[in-house]
Amino acid sequence: MSIRYPAPLRPGDRVAVTSPSSGVPEELRERLEVAVREVERRGYEVVVGDCMDGSGHLSAPAADRAAELTAMLTDPGVRAVVPPWGGETAIDLLPLLDWDRLRAADPTWLIGFSDVSTLLTPLTLLTGTATLHGNNLMDTPYRVPEGLLSWLDIAAMPEGSGFTQTPPGRHRSGGWDDFHAHPEVREYTLDAVGGWARLDGDGDVEAEGRLIGGCVETLCNIAGTPYGDVSSFARAHAPEGLIVYVEAAEQDAFTICRNLHGMRLAGFFDAANAVLVGRTAAPDSASLTQHEAVLDALGPLGVPIVADVECGHVPPYLPLVNGARGRVISTPERNEIVQTLD
Repeated sequence: MSIRYPAPLRPGDRVAVTSPSSGVPEELRERLEVAVREVERRGYEVVVGDCMDGSGHLSAPAADRAAELTAMLTDPGVRAVVPPWGGETAIDLLPLLDWDRLRAADPTWLIGFSDVSTLLTPLTLLTGTATLHGNNLMDTPYRVPEGLLSWLDIAAMPEGSGFTQTPPGRHRSGGWDDFHAHPEVREYTLDAVGGWARLDGDGDVEAEGRLIGGCVETLCNIAGTPYGDVSSFARAHAPEGLIVYVEAAEQDAFTICRNLHGMRLAGFFDAANAVLVGRTAAPDSASLTQHEAVLDALGPLGVPIVADVECGHVPPYLPLVNGARGRVISTPERNEIVQTLD
C-alpha cells in the first residue's frame, strides 16, 4: 500500500471544522473564534460544521458525527479537516464511517491528537491516507517554538517534501491555559527544562521507518481489530519497518502499563525499529512510574525506546505525519525527527 498524501494547502483553500468527539461549550466559543481567525489569517477559508455542541461529552449523535466527518473528508472543495480538540469516545464513529467513500475520494488532511487519534490512525491504516497527529484547532493560535512546526506549516508542503523538527528543550510543567478567562492567549508557558530520554539503555539512537501511532488510552481499544491492524500496515511497507509513537493522556502508570502490554500482544509494535513515547503529565502509580510502565511493557521488543518526545498532551507540540517516512536521531548532543512525505 503506497501512502496517499493530500494536496498541499494553498491560499484560498477551504478548511473544515467539526467535532467528531467533544464539542465546544458556549463559554469557550470566543477561543474557537480566535482559532478560526488565525487559520483565516493564514489565507484559508474556514467552514464550521453542525456537530459542535459542547453541552455534553459528545457534539452530536454518532450517526450525525460520522456523516459530517465523511462528507468533509470526501468533499473535493475541502482540503483539510481539523477538530477543535479531542474528547472521550470517538471510537463510536469507526463502524459508521463510509470507508469505501474515504478510499475512493482524493485524500484530505485530517489533523488532531488525543481522542482524534482514534480516527487518524485507522484512516491511515485502512485507506493509506497520510494523517497529521499535531496540535488541534484550539491550540493553533499559539506561537510555535523555534525548531517545531505547526500543522498549518506541514499541511502546506507538497508530496516529496522533507522537514526536520528539533525539540526546544522546554515544556510546560503542568496545567492548561484558561481559554474562558484568556481566549486570546498566544504564548505557551514553557517553564520546565528537559530533553528526550532513552529508556531501554545507553547509547545513541538512529532509526528509520514509517511513522504510526497516537494516544495510548484510545488506541489500546482498537489494537488488533480491523481498525488498528498495524501488523498488516507494516507488512505492506516491509522491509523498511515502522517508527511507532505513543503518548499517555491522563491514566495512571499501572493502567498505561496494562494498555501497552495489550497493544504489544496485539502486534501494534511488531515491526517497530524504534518507539517514541510522548512526554506526559499523567500520574505515576504507587510503585511504578510512567517511564517504568513503558519499559515494563515494551522493553521485550528489544528496540530503542525514546521518551519525553513532544508528541503528547504536554505543550509544546511536535506534529507527526502518520504514514510519512521518519528518521529519528537521539544523542546527548542532538535530538531530531526528520519526516519525508514520500
